[in-house]
Amino acid sequence: PFCTVMSSVVAPEKPTSNTMGPKEVELILVKEQNGVQFTSTTLVTPTPTQTNPSGEEERETWGKKIDFLLSVIGFAVDLANVWRFPYLCYKNGGGAFLVPYLFFMVIAGMPLFYMELALGQYNREGAAGVWKICPIFKGVGFTVILISLYVGFYYNVIISWAMFYLFSSFTGELPWVHCNNTWNSPNCSDWADNGSVSDIYKATPAQEYFERAVLHIQDSNGIDNLGRPRWQLTSCLAVVIVLLYFSLWKGVKTSGKVWIEAATQICFSLGVGFGVLIAFSSYNKFSNNCYRDAIITSSINSLTSFFSGFVVFSFLGYMSQKHNVALDKVARDGAGLVFVIYPEAIATLPGSSIWAVIFFIMLLTLGIDSAMGGMESVITGLIDEFKFLHKHRELFTLFIVVSTFLISLFCVTNGGMYVFTLLDHFAAGTSILFGVLIEAIGIAWFYGVDRFSDDIEEMIGHRPGRYWRLCWKFVSPCFLLFMVVVSFATFNPPNYGSYMFPAWANMLGWCLAMSSMTMVPLYAIYKLCTLLAYAITPETEHHLVDNGEVRQFTLHHWLVV
Repeated sequence: PFCTVMSSVVAPEKPTSNTMGPKEVELILVKEQNGVQFTSTTLVTPTPTQTNPSGEEERETWGKKIDFLLSVIGFAVDLANVWRFPYLCYKNGGGAFLVPYLFFMVIAGMPLFYMELALGQYNREGAAGVWKICPIFKGVGFTVILISLYVGFYYNVIISWAMFYLFSSFTGELPWVHCNNTWNSPNCSDWADNGSVSDIYKATPAQEYFERAVLHIQDSNGIDNLGRPRWQLTSCLAVVIVLLYFSLWKGVKTSGKVWIEAATQICFSLGVGFGVLIAFSSYNKFSNNCYRDAIITSSINSLTSFFSGFVVFSFLGYMSQKHNVALDKVARDGAGLVFVIYPEAIATLPGSSIWAVIFFIMLLTLGIDSAMGGMESVITGLIDEFKFLHKHRELFTLFIVVSTFLISLFCVTNGGMYVFTLLDHFAAGTSILFGVLIEAIGIAWFYGVDRFSDDIEEMIGHRPGRYWRLCWKFVSPCFLLFMVVVSFATFNPPNYGSYMFPAWANMLGWCLAMSSMTMVPLYAIYKLCTLLAYAITPETEHHLVDNGEVRQFTLHHWLVV
């Protein structure tokens, strides 16, 4: 009797259905008796690849639901909650400001927030890729990607300032308490000892610490004289960039005016239009309840803004009473509030160094997760659009963060505050409102509210209520159109204190803003030209059009006889 050694044999078998995937038959030698080999046959079904309704391969998802919620909340709750909302609330009538704020939150903020979460989760793509639902609007995806990139150029600088202050707080006495430091000017005046604080030429120790010790703005006379990057701030910026890289490289697995400013704050505070919500939600499980997520995260964001307002008003009231000056002498917006007023108030507390460390750690955590969201929007949006980048996510992420670092170096020079102010004014002002407007129109009117509601029902089991559909179709687009028109009509050139930017700087700023907005018409023209190419090319040559070879688009075609 003969005997042969038989190994496991794997033979492919045709799938019985499209959804089960390929099957394999595994023949295994069990035993041999009297020259007869006995085998067992096992049907092996590989783990099926998850697919979405369009039949495409499922993308990676968040490890835990809480990871997604914390990431979205961390992005939405950022430094704007600490400095912008309280200042706007104070400047525009205090409690009266809450009326338009809450009104716009209900009619625009939450509906748009919900819309972006649902859009990303259903289509499983980044800010550009989701527009496979209506390709002519894909330009708005590139608009929001560019805006997120531009914001990263200066937002990371704020975090580096906070890190600089954090390191400076590890001292027995905080360095912004007195006027006897080497960086102080003759105009330095301690409010507690000088009643002439209203003098515009006087400056507090905290103010001079920020402007002269941190920024060194006294060594620059304007945006056309920036100087070299400061090594201290550059080092802090480098640490921020490294933190961002190692957090991102592996992906998610690891009056009339009162009403206008309230509406603007809603858009900026919730983070609608930056592509971040779309990017984050694209990694959700397909059946995730995005409606509940939208309600939870937008509510937490607003509650955080209210809480920040209580804290800020306590600080401002304390400083006003301590120095016996009017409240408007201490109230500031933006960096002045966080890096001047807060530190000065903290310096008066017992154990001030400890409180300062805690405060600036808070600023770091608020800033880092928002910066991560912005970078993730850029990375996810481009990787999903250009599929070859999927295999090189680590290198592409490195390229993005290093590019951001190099541009940000302009903001840590002696005159870096002027570059920072210019970017802050133009990078995400009118352009973000314009982007969200086109996004709302594209989804509600071209793709269709009815179809969009069907998509949501497919995910969570029920259609959005009439309220949400009315907001998406009529209320939110009208609100956004109004905001865009008002933004253009009420434009004021930027300034830093008494410094007015030269004409060329304002022109550069407008070029920056328009570079993102023009993505919408440029891509639409490109898609129309593509359709024209098919329309004027013989059907037998349509395969050439697919490769970008269109004879009618060459000069030779029109000149040859």
